[in-house]
Amino acid sequence: MLHKIINLTVKDVRFPTSLEQHGSDAMHTDPDYSLAYVVIDTDVGAKGFGLTFTLGKGTEIVVCAVRTLAGLVVGKSLQEIVSDFRGFYRLLSSDSQMRWLGPEKGVIHLATAAVLNAVWDLWARAEGKPLWKLLVDMDPEQIVSCIDFRYITDALTQEEALEILRKAQEGKQQREEQLLKEGYPAYTTSCAWLGYSDSQLRQLCTDALESGWTKFKVKVGADLQDDRRRCRLIREIIGPDNALMIDANQKWDVAQAISWVSSLAEFRPLWIEEPTSPDDILGHAAISKALAPLGVGVATGEQCQNRVMFKQFLQASALQFVQIDSCRLGSVNENLAVLLMAHKFQVPVCPHAGGVGLCELVQHIILFDYISVSRSLRNRMCEYTDHLHEHFASPVVIRNAHYMPPEDPGYSAEMLESSVQTHRYPEGDAWKLRADG
Repeated sequence: MLHKIINLTVKDVRFPTSLEQHGSDAMHTDPDYSLAYVVIDTDVGAKGFGLTFTLGKGTEIVVCAVRTLAGLVVGKSLQEIVSDFRGFYRLLSSDSQMRWLGPEKGVIHLATAAVLNAVWDLWARAEGKPLWKLLVDMDPEQIVSCIDFRYITDALTQEEALEILRKAQEGKQQREEQLLKEGYPAYTTSCAWLGYSDSQLRQLCTDALESGWTKFKVKVGADLQDDRRRCRLIREIIGPDNALMIDANQKWDVAQAISWVSSLAEFRPLWIEEPTSPDDILGHAAISKALAPLGVGVATGEQCQNRVMFKQFLQASALQFVQIDSCRLGSVNENLAVLLMAHKFQVPVCPHAGGVGLCELVQHIILFDYISVSRSLRNRMCEYTDHLHEHFASPVVIRNAHYMPPEDPGYSAEMLESSVQTHRYPEGDAWKLRADG
């Protein structure tokens, strides 16, 4: 724990997923799954690995922001950081000059998440535990000490958070043993990206069913009649009893969202994800109210900027499913706050994990949520996309459509060095070949 941080490096790593339309949706038609990849070095040789997810262009801006934050990290010891993790979070998120670029949102917050993800990885490695187990083994007071309650005490106080965590101590060991045996339920987004052909959709859904998947998400929002056709096709393939979710990726205005989803309600979607601007809390509330009689919930959060916005979404009854992201918010620290608020408001958490590295990271947070916070699996599932896991040292393990708890120490963020070098932008071979091609 006396590890002193002596260096922080960050690299722009990109994968040309747009070539095969992986990740395509109504708003992001040509995504290249990418990340700002952070490595922390210490004076004892231990390392911490962190990342934040992007879609290609602009990754270099996040990289620049990470380098700007590096001076706040280098020179500190791990013990110094974790003994006042709340203070360290504030140091990064509330620097008196850098906060002007946020505060706690946008590129600067993505950079903050990448750095903090690396610090959490370093801490878990130092303790010889996977991140989820590090969190589960903390006492309630230590968990709460990692959270910045500023701006959210009108929804959740520190005392209320402690009470939630203390109540969850009962039965914690049994829930941990259950997850180690059975895993955490997942749903797949890999079958129905918007750019896929009907034959591709049919084959991928059929293969997924044979592999045990029962929960499927479909991208919508480009053309209503095409959405109806594709939803009908997928509902016919997966049958009446399996779960279907739809995702518009912020495509519509409020009235348009209500009308469009009403037209798709016959296919019985569990939720409509990101129906409108991710910043429009009252718009989401209006959509939630209008769709409730149709039995369709509203899900959002993958681009929710911070815990303050999540607070207002919950206060306004503007969502029925909370979708945290391991890199959009300020790493684990801020996600802990959202988990606790969601539990108080009795709204299930179903994390976003579409993108390179996101499955690897967010699985740790949702495992902790079940064991130490929510104690429930009702209407809960974690997103899974079957892309690019082979580039990680500790890739996710899916068994019978469930995330199996990671066993390796750390936050599962370490990439294979060969993959980093091949996909570094623009000098990696993957990009040289594309430029030459």
